[in-house]
Amino acid sequence: MVLPSLTALRIVVILSYLAQCIKADSSPTFTRIPVDQIGISGGVASFVCQAVGEAKPRITWMKKGKKVSSQRFEVIEFDDGTGSVLRIQPLRAPRDEAIYECTATNSNGEITTSAKLTVLSGSHFFSMYARTLLTYNFYSHFRHVIHYALSSP
Repeated sequence: MVLPSLTALRIVVILSYLAQCIKADSSPTFTRIPVDQIGISGGVASFVCQAVGEAKPRITWMKKGKKVSSQRFEVIEFDDGTGSVLRIQPLRAPRDEAIYECTATNSNGEITTSAKLTVLSGSHFFSMYARTLLTYNFYSHFRHVIHYALSSP
């Protein structure tokens, strides 16, 4: 059995140690991005944003160029610190309608992504629901009338 020389073994140990100590710094990269949403006035909207990088990125949320701040806006950080959820409750139309931006920042860079929130007032939502229901009932009724007419002698 051939044993490596002591010098070669020392070089391997030193290189392994250096490889573990030296990590290439990297700018943030998103792993989850917020998606556009439609909410109802009085309801809830939640946006999720997550990023990785070396050093660990910090997530911030903006609305119309300003950091979100209100009792109705809650930022919930992930336990591992890689992301957060922006929760808005209760939704207000049209005040909360906006483009919401998620920014991930570390010492190597900054990236931003965004999502749009549309908020329907209760009356608008229920009128859309009523139109859909009436249309469905009309076609359902019309189908029964045609079936009856075709099946009659």
